[in-house]
Amino acid sequence: MLSGSVAGSKGMAKVGEDLAARLLNEPGMTTERTDGVVASDAGEQGAVRAGEAVHTSEQQAKFAGEEFRTVVPHRRAALVHKFELPLILIGTFAPSLMVGSIGGRNPVVGAVPQTSAAICLAVIIAWYVLSRLKIHANARHLSYVIPVNFVAFTGVFTVMALLRLPFSGTFFLAGASSALLMSFLTAVYGRRLVKPHLVVPGGRATELNLTGHFVPAPSLGDLEQLIAGKWRKWAIVADLHYPHSERCERMFAKAALAGIPVYHFRQIAEMQSGQVRINHLSENDLGSLIPNVSYVAAKRVIGFLGVLILIPLLLPVCAVIAILIKLDSPGNALFIQERMGFRGEVFRMYKFRTMRERRVADHGLAQREDAMTKSDDDRITRVGRFLRKTRMDELPQMLNVLLGDMSLIGPRPEACSLSEWYEAELPFYSYRHIVRPGITGWAQVNQGHVTDVSDVLAKLRFDFYYIKNISLWLDVLIALKTLRVIATGLGAK
Repeated sequence: MLSGSVAGSKGMAKVGEDLAARLLNEPGMTTERTDGVVASDAGEQGAVRAGEAVHTSEQQAKFAGEEFRTVVPHRRAALVHKFELPLILIGTFAPSLMVGSIGGRNPVVGAVPQTSAAICLAVIIAWYVLSRLKIHANARHLSYVIPVNFVAFTGVFTVMALLRLPFSGTFFLAGASSALLMSFLTAVYGRRLVKPHLVVPGGRATELNLTGHFVPAPSLGDLEQLIAGKWRKWAIVADLHYPHSERCERMFAKAALAGIPVYHFRQIAEMQSGQVRINHLSENDLGSLIPNVSYVAAKRVIGFLGVLILIPLLLPVCAVIAILIKLDSPGNALFIQERMGFRGEVFRMYKFRTMRERRVADHGLAQREDAMTKSDDDRITRVGRFLRKTRMDELPQMLNVLLGDMSLIGPRPEACSLSEWYEAELPFYSYRHIVRPGITGWAQVNQGHVTDVSDVLAKLRFDFYYIKNISLWLDVLIALKTLRVIATGLGAK
């Protein structure tokens, strides 16, 4: 029988406006409402004390024999979320039009209409991309407001310049600045919109981090009262494979019929960690990891065209890097190594040489040890250390993308000796080869460079998350995270 009551003598008696406000205003907490699943960074702020829960209703309710009044938290935040795009557009144009009117200028003459249309297009693109990024784990929404808006406005401006369309540079710059400010303000205010997730005990639900808006569920009777009420801005999380009581099973069904989301714990665990765990060979697990075939095909075309555009820009940089490598240490500028790739096929991967050239014995153990990069590895050259930290040593892999061996984004290809070792030690390791390997990927931006089997298991779970959720928006998120990795040198060896 489900006990599940929140610890503490008061139970849920102190769950009203004060508690909701305290959770919502907790320092460093960022919570975004997504398509049914809430992505939160609140886990970094520590566990929420047992006994805390958020309950919001538009009517009075009784719990543990006590009455308390509750209110819908941050009604204005919900309003901002609903009308976010119109508010950004109003905030973008209002200052510029007001300044123009004060100066006695007609806002509908010259190139202003064309420039206004371009600004609108950039705002809509930036807003849509940011809204799609929220659905993935570890998507720090505020961190991407500036780069996404910058790319959107730069892209629109570039198209206008190439097409030689008339535009007002001053008006465009003013609109871009106002749009960035409004986008940031609405994102900050939207953090106050919280959707509590009540975690029902039992089974593997104990693996979840009870942090932020993920809180222990009250008693079964209290949950039934919540479902019977009018409040619908909450969700239930439980291990749906656990043999709950019949009353509890009926409660799940009533919640679903009432429009209250009921999530299996694994959905939330993947959202919290950005990883997919596979413990047993089952059709459910592996079947859910079949990648989006149509997007995979489109991704191949996008990658090919992207490399064709980048190559003319990167060739001078590559030439300078090659000269520096030759001056720093004897040997070839390029390092060529056989890696395990798409569908388990071996290919020759190209990268800039970052280590001193050396002879390696032909047997498997020596090959494996040579392929493993250690922290502060003394084989790395001075130029090589800089290239590895900035990931510029990966630039020659653009050729692998053109040849179809790799993609711009995907699981990192391992040296054949390491791949064979991991396959012998880790179940389902070879399943990561179901998509093309990438120059950067979800595991790289979240974990960095690893070689030990224990660390590779976590990396494998990141790879499975990517395969399961592969999409344009996840690739955009990885690209943005890659820029941060390049700037900080995160995970380099």
